[in-house]
Amino acid sequence: MSQKRKRSDAKSPVNSLTDHERILYNLIRSKQDMGIWSRDMKQETNLPDTIVNKSLKSLQTKNLIKEVVNIHSKGRKHFMAAEFEPSKELSGGAWYADGKLDMDFIKIVRKQCVKHIVRLKVATFEGISDALKRSGIFKEDLTKQQIEEILRAMVLDKEIMELKSNGSGVFNNIPVGKVCYKCVKEGGSVSEPRIGAFASIPCGVCPQISLCTPDGIISPKTCVYYTKWLEF
Repeated sequence: MSQKRKRSDAKSPVNSLTDHERILYNLIRSKQDMGIWSRDMKQETNLPDTIVNKSLKSLQTKNLIKEVVNIHSKGRKHFMAAEFEPSKELSGGAWYADGKLDMDFIKIVRKQCVKHIVRLKVATFEGISDALKRSGIFKEDLTKQQIEEILRAMVLDKEIMELKSNGSGVFNNIPVGKVCYKCVKEGGSVSEPRIGAFASIPCGVCPQISLCTPDGIISPKTCVYYTKWLEF
């Protein structure tokens, strides 16, 4: 049995490495899911450029390392041991695919958020998160930060609006003061957009617009949504 293992190990690409290849491979492997930039390899090993470049090509041919995209410096050659997957810090996480922002995936997430909000008329962050999880569409659950980023972008794009529950009407089952989300367009994204310049400000979709006066309880002076719109 021991002889069979030795013969099997002898066939491993690792055992056929040159001294230079082994130095580079061990260095790259030690970086695990963060990998390492080729220039940093040269500085850490003090090997000549020609030796490093030749060894890297050989290690790739033997499928021991792979070149990966670092979203923070796409022009740099970044390498990682074949058994590791790039960290989220390196790859950009769920929003990126092959180093590029995955717009199709983002559109799907936004569509699912709108679908849930339309169904309930208003929805909390927790409700939206749970709906995304139960949809079964995503291979991995989105993190709290990722969902917050999507909702924040949708608010800025005026696809949804952020407001607080008053405990009545559509907010009946939501605690007073709880932050909620509501679609700006009636019926969600399938409806026709409102026409006119007035529709571009929060007032155009405010259900309390008829009660709003300059010095009243409901007033542009105290409206948080109007203030946010002015700042934006």
